[in-house]
Amino acid sequence: MSAAVSDDRLIVALDVPNALEGLRIAEEIGDAVSFYKIGLGMLTGGGLALANELKQEHGKRIFLDMKFFDIGQTVENAVRGIAQFDLDFLTVHGDPHVVRAAKVGAAGKDLKILAVTILTSLDRGDLDASLILPGDIDDLVVERAARAFEAGADGIIASPNEAARIRALPEAEGKLIVTPGVRPAGSADDDQKRIATPASAIAAGADHIVVGRPVWRAPSPRAAALAINAELASPQAQRPNRG
Repeated sequence: MSAAVSDDRLIVALDVPNALEGLRIAEEIGDAVSFYKIGLGMLTGGGLALANELKQEHGKRIFLDMKFFDIGQTVENAVRGIAQFDLDFLTVHGDPHVVRAAKVGAAGKDLKILAVTILTSLDRGDLDASLILPGDIDDLVVERAARAFEAGADGIIASPNEAARIRALPEAEGKLIVTPGVRPAGSADDDQKRIATPASAIAAGADHIVVGRPVWRAPSPRAAALAINAELASPQAQRPNRG
């Protein structure tokens, strides 16, 4: 197998049912990807075990996407437990009390706390149905991002549509922006509603992009990952990687 240079701006989401399938995909992709996301859907399918194996035995960076939301003490306790695994990123909801509790739980560890603003699978109609404050969705995301940064978040989860405005916030200095909802040109939108290509997301201000199905559903997940790496190396995606 020829050597490949991975780009840690690409995070591949292993949104598959269990750890065995996730490990198979990661082994097939090999050195083309250095960063993986493991989400709530795999929690009962060995997700934590897979995170630990990919980190400790394969040298991968790990983004654990749990989106914690609860009272402060519960969030603090949950994050403290997760932090013992020496993983890289963990998501919580962006409510300030949740972010503050998560930062206490992660104290003394390198675990980065990323705050979820508004899920990229939602649009204004979905927010209306949930009785969320009226207003343009981009404005709400930017306001939630600012408040999460003020509460101590190390980074923000936001769609590519809002990345440039969040990057321009004074509170965003030195912080991470991680964008799901990224789709290579020609890929299906799936359940994402606020999307962009890898190059445009990075150019807009994202430090990392999250891509799942367009990689692991591809006939060759390795080739799909390498194609995204090539796009990230193109002039259209040139900006410093702050992550």
